[in-house]
Amino acid sequence: MTKSRNVILGIDPGTLFMGYALMEVTSGEPKLLTMDVLKLSEKKDAYERLQKIHITICELIINYKPHTFAIEAPFYGKNVQSMLKLGRAQGVAIAAAMQAGLSVTEYSPKKVKQ
Repeated sequence: MTKSRNVILGIDPGTLFMGYALMEVTSGEPKLLTMDVLKLSEKKDAYERLQKIHITICELIINYKPHTFAIEAPFYGKNVQSMLKLGRAQGVAIAAAMQAGLSVTEYSPKKVKQ
């Protein structure tokens, strides 16, 4: 009998820090492959930071070949500018995953923290 295997790329997007983790789930057993935080320089242009997010996600997809992509859904805060910047980072991340043919699932911040 063959074991079912699923590799999941999870992203916590941000414009200065982007957390990510890759997990392999084989027959219901999770195994952490890697996790890290991408630190984006405040000194860089906002568009350069978005490009770095896109490049990093594409590299993770090439190296680990995930089957699915999980991302923290947008939250609603009081600072509209911060929300717009975060939305751009989320959009770039989702576009990279979609371009690679991954299924995308959004999880609420409350659900992710559980």
